[in-house]
Amino acid sequence: MTTAQTPAPMSAPQPVAELSADEARRIVLRAQGFLGAPDRRGGVRGVLRHLGQVQLDTISVLARSHELIPYARLGAVGRPAVEEAYWSGGHAFEYWSHAACVLPIEEWPLFAFRRRAYRDRPHWGHQLSPGAYRKVIDQLRAEGPRTATELGGAKNKGEWWDWSDTKIAVERALMHGEVVVVERRGWKRVYDLAERAVPDALLGDGLDDAECVRRLVRQAGEALGVGTRSDIADYHRLKKEQFDAVVADSGLVPVTVAGWGKPAWADPAALAEEPRGRHRTTLLSPFDSLIWERPRTERIFGFTHRLEAYVPKPKRVHGYFAMPVLSGGRLVGRVDPAREGRTLVARQVSAEGPKAVPAIARALREAASWVGCDAVRVERMDPPELAAPLTAALTA
Repeated sequence: MTTAQTPAPMSAPQPVAELSADEARRIVLRAQGFLGAPDRRGGVRGVLRHLGQVQLDTISVLARSHELIPYARLGAVGRPAVEEAYWSGGHAFEYWSHAACVLPIEEWPLFAFRRRAYRDRPHWGHQLSPGAYRKVIDQLRAEGPRTATELGGAKNKGEWWDWSDTKIAVERALMHGEVVVVERRGWKRVYDLAERAVPDALLGDGLDDAECVRRLVRQAGEALGVGTRSDIADYHRLKKEQFDAVVADSGLVPVTVAGWGKPAWADPAALAEEPRGRHRTTLLSPFDSLIWERPRTERIFGFTHRLEAYVPKPKRVHGYFAMPVLSGGRLVGRVDPAREGRTLVARQVSAEGPKAVPAIARALREAASWVGCDAVRVERMDPPELAAPLTAALTA
């Protein structure tokens, strides 16, 4: 890391530091919890607070993505402990951030700008029947927290997106902030009144839009370590213009990164000391915030990855839910996992060369143990000549 010498154009912020691509990569890894000793005392809730959000998704192959995020950073934390950390004690809530996410309850005030925006704009897709919204609110007030099924049913008898009036109403109340989800039961959202479930000190919508966005930009910058305008804005799905309006007051500092070709901003604390420590070797969910943005992943790791779950099977290259393998601070391969009884099946494995094989084997063994499997079977290897070395590494 060197002090910048070349003056920036007048239209661009003056960078306070020039980072090599390797320095930026290590800063990102540390900021995301993959370099250095993990905060085991903070546990899963500590990971959530540090990242600021964990994306939710319905796909469950090895495990659901919200389980894979803390596993990737902490190791084989008990899966019941993950569920308890998110959905007990009112420590977290669900809302629209990068996508549908679970967020620390302390961030409730920061999304006042989005709740206001949802209240003020026309709604798409589902038409709300007269009286349905008020009925749901009154029912929750009288009966306490309820799932959509307990409120009267989540769906009609049509396609999966054919929501019932009850489901439409309660989801709209969730978007508006009158209802909140701080609990799940068997993967079903449990809805409650925000006035009852959110602590009084956090409940109000007192922060104006600019302050909400400023704090979210700062939080995203800290969680990413270093990022471009697009990287940081995308973390909570902010508009780039919103980022532009607040970045100067966010506390993030402008930097340049070799090879990025775009202005970047960093958390000043991330620049204060050299990132050091032990690297994690692990499988990554495609929805992990380390890699969820494809251009950023390519820029930082030189690794192109695409979720192929929604790609027709004949067109898939790496598999339905291919999980990148992180080792030594690099992305060294992919595994498309499945489970058959107590066997973890690697339907397809790809390795970025022979040196990646031991790391892939280690990641597979740890993942198998975590989900209660005592065997690993590899069905396909790319390149094929690495199949025998991987099998040998798995049984060593």
